[in-house]
Amino acid sequence: MDVEYTGRQTTVTKRLKVQAEAGLARVAKIVGNSGSVHVILSTDKYRQIAEITVQTWQQKLVVRCEGTEMEVVLHDALEKLERQAIRHKKKSATMKRHPKTDVKGTGEAAAAPVARKTVAVKVAVKNSVGRKAVPMLVHSFPSHSPLSEPHVVRSTDGVAMRPMSLEEAVKEAAFRDRDVFVFRNHAGQAMVLHRKRDGKMELIEVP
Repeated sequence: MDVEYTGRQTTVTKRLKVQAEAGLARVAKIVGNSGSVHVILSTDKYRQIAEITVQTWQQKLVVRCEGTEMEVVLHDALEKLERQAIRHKKKSATMKRHPKTDVKGTGEAAAAPVARKTVAVKVAVKNSVGRKAVPMLVHSFPSHSPLSEPHVVRSTDGVAMRPMSLEEAVKEAAFRDRDVFVFRNHAGQAMVLHRKRDGKMELIEVP
């Protein structure tokens, strides 16, 4: 971990740095080496203060201790930081072992087949004290919506009543404004004219 030292009204000696790095090495075994540390040592009149902040990608640990001797204060701060790191690790492990689960029965309810018919049933609910039953309306919906019957309209407007040539049939289909026109040629063969989406007429010979 990257360690930054700050001295306020005091000097961060090499001895204090060695002491801090030894304690931070124990903390790094718990929280990992990826992160940053800021050690602030300060003197306020007769008080010696040690503040340590550890910032990792998933947590932030902050401790502060005061005393009369800087080495003792730093020692206490490092111990406090180590205990805090252990608590965070145990808490994280507990959350991983006991993930939140859905309410029991949710999966079974989702997998249960839905009734095919719509049924309205009155259910009488009676509580433990013997009060009057309360009617409830229960609906079960169909799993598949019923298919609507195709709308069919009978018409003879698209059928020629007399034999005609292909040119006559094309003119007649255009005159009647029909996309499909059925006719027989002079040889008696049934044919179908079909107007495609691009506007072209398609001739279908019925065998």
